[in-house]
Amino acid sequence: MNRAKLIPKMEDLNPDEPQLLSIASGKIARSWLARLNALLVDAVDQGASIGFLAPLSPHEANDYWEDVIARLGHEQRLVLLIAGQRLLGSVQLSLCSRANGRHRAEVQKLFVHSSARGHGHGRRLMRAVEAEARAAGRSLLVLDTEAGSLAETVYRRLGWSHAGEIPAFAASPDGELRTTALYFKLLKLGAASEQQPSRRHMA
Repeated sequence: MNRAKLIPKMEDLNPDEPQLLSIASGKIARSWLARLNALLVDAVDQGASIGFLAPLSPHEANDYWEDVIARLGHEQRLVLLIAGQRLLGSVQLSLCSRANGRHRAEVQKLFVHSSARGHGHGRRLMRAVEAEARAAGRSLLVLDTEAGSLAETVYRRLGWSHAGEIPAFAASPDGELRTTALYFKLLKLGAASEQQPSRRHMA
């Protein structure tokens, strides 16, 4: 599929409507850094088991995003969902660089701000990151999430397959060890997908 067809013209964009933003530039990502920090703190405050304990300090959040920004480009992709200057959510794609794994990638850190939930934003971000994976020639995606979480319902509805669970794998923000569920999805390459969303690419 021609990637140019996925990018709307700037004059066609409505600043009040949610738009997908695919970022490959550290400079562009840093322009969203304060809002990325707030998004991460919100996720931890809401109890998301994403590798951090509560309370998450602004310094910790900033260090995390600086590490992500440093890896943007060849191996790491970042997709934002924005409405004007508001950051509604984000998701990341980590491309495996090993010689025997260049067909796969891992979906990481799907965030939707608590004030923006219930509008299908998580599904839209997931479809966008799948489109990024296809464009990178990746036919297998994997992810993990907290077992029994709402995210599991989203993934299953989007065609992800449950591979198994690992008990007491990761601590929740309050320190409780919780079960992690593993998911995978096989992607068809070489054919245009009707569900690939429009998005802007920022190099």
